Amino acid sequence: MIREALDLVIDNISLYQLSEGFSFQSTQFQYLGQTLLLFGALVLLLAFLMGIFMYFMRQTIIVMSRLIEYDLRKEIFQHYERLDLAFYKKNNTGDLMSRITEDVTKVRMYLGPAILYGINLISLFVLILYAMLSVSVEMTLYSLAPLPFLSISIYYVSNLINKKSELIQEQLAQLNSIAQEVYSGIRVVKSYVQQGPMGKFFALESEAFKDKSMDLAQVNALFFPLMLLLIGISTIITVYIGGLLVDRGSISPGNIAEFVIYVNMLTWPVTAIGWIASIIQQAAASQKRINEFLEYEPSVKNLTEAHSTIKGAIEFEKVNFTYPDTGIEALKEVSFRLKPGEKMAIIGKTGSGKTTIADLIVRMYDINSGAIQIDNQSIQDINLNDLRKQIGYVPQDIFLFSDTVEDNIAFGSPNTSSDTIYQYAKYAAVHDDILGLSDGYDTMVGERGVTLSGGQKQRITLARALLKQPNILLLDDCLSAVDTSTEQQILSYLKNELKDKTTIIITHRIFSLLEFDKIIVLEDGKIVEEGVHEELMSNKGFYYDLYEKQRFEDEEIIQD
Repeated sequence: MIREALDLVIDNISLYQLSEGFSFQSTQFQYLGQTLLLFGALVLLLAFLMGIFMYFMRQTIIVMSRLIEYDLRKEIFQHYERLDLAFYKKNNTGDLMSRITEDVTKVRMYLGPAILYGINLISLFVLILYAMLSVSVEMTLYSLAPLPFLSISIYYVSNLINKKSELIQEQLAQLNSIAQEVYSGIRVVKSYVQQGPMGKFFALESEAFKDKSMDLAQVNALFFPLMLLLIGISTIITVYIGGLLVDRGSISPGNIAEFVIYVNMLTWPVTAIGWIASIIQQAAASQKRINEFLEYEPSVKNLTEAHSTIKGAIEFEKVNFTYPDTGIEALKEVSFRLKPGEKMAIIGKTGSGKTTIADLIVRMYDINSGAIQIDNQSIQDINLNDLRKQIGYVPQDIFLFSDTVEDNIAFGSPNTSSDTIYQYAKYAAVHDDILGLSDGYDTMVGERGVTLSGGQKQRITLARALLKQPNILLLDDCLSAVDTSTEQQILSYLKNELKDKTTIIITHRIFSLLEFDKIIVLEDGKIVEEGVHEELMSNKGFYYDLYEKQRFEDEEIIQD
């Protein structure tokens, strides 16, 4: 349209000058004005149509990329939840967070803007190339001569961008890990007055991130001006060669304007090649990092979908277990048997393998050899979700969510009434403590329960486990942070209310209020003593020494 309008103007100007002094000159001028107005309206209409279709294209592709981003984040999160403890011990939290946030965003940028402008580039290039060739093959070849240099530049720069993008993403994951650890362990950082050294360490890692980012920025800073230079050269060549062809009568002056517009229409898409290449390379690096985790298969898998109810019989038969992440041999030939409703205490020094037994019953890991049976059935043949739903586990490493106290207690039983939650909080001897908080049960717990004392966190976690009304209860040193009177209150409930539930208590203390059907003493992953209280006392081994030491400490407390 613009070519025809320009040619019309040039032709009519010549006629207008020739018709000077004639009466129809004014009529010719009026006709020219109306025709140009029509051309202007057509150009505006076409621009409007182009805008409408661009809107629908963005609605289709950009919205699609956002939906895929949502699905990808959800898939990664769900996959994270499936992975076993060994995975989390090998990978730091900051790296996991970086892959589900920064890396997914990079992939979304490829699926959205990169594809959008890529399609725009290809379609425009095809249409413009056809239009240019239909006017003049010679002028087209001259105008597009700089493009091969553009392609070579893109190939070279893309490789640089890919390598630098991978380094940047890895460094970003390192920064996230450092920040997450400092925020989580801020008490330790402050108590050891290490804010300065940690700040310097973070600044050092940030400097490394800045240097790597600047390297990438320098590549882009060189690339984009190069694109504009090549487009500018194309415009100059177009005007020069077009002038020669007009002089020869091969093309019209309007064709020069047409070609200049075509070249400038290609300016952004062609310039965007570098940007698109950068996005594609960064997305490739990010998708590679995402795939590393998505392709990681958990060693603990649910092997059956059949539902089952657990009564509580537990049997270990010559169980051997070595931690896959550290290679530490935690259990050696461990064997014991519990009937439904029986109580067992596991006693031993730190690192003797006590917690490992609890983790194996909840099937956080699978054993290397031997057998674990629940209700005379291999633990691996039981539906994993059913197994864990019917086990109440209070781990040594207490964890509370950044939520209300009531929601933390009801975490395993979300549809429980408030009255029931209050009742189990009383069983765990934490009800009065909760009422003393600013908003009672609606008090927001800080991250990992930082606003509560150690004893309060232990008892809230105990209430959470008891509320499930499990058939198997595992208590891993869950009373270490409570005073003696509170401990006796909790043990009185456990003694009366857990008669029909299989209970395993892992402890460094001997609970005289509880009668255990079996007590095992672990040392270096082996059972060195086994029996009931009287038998172990008569052996005068580790259990006897522990009991005498505890009795002596309790007598001193009473005297004080």
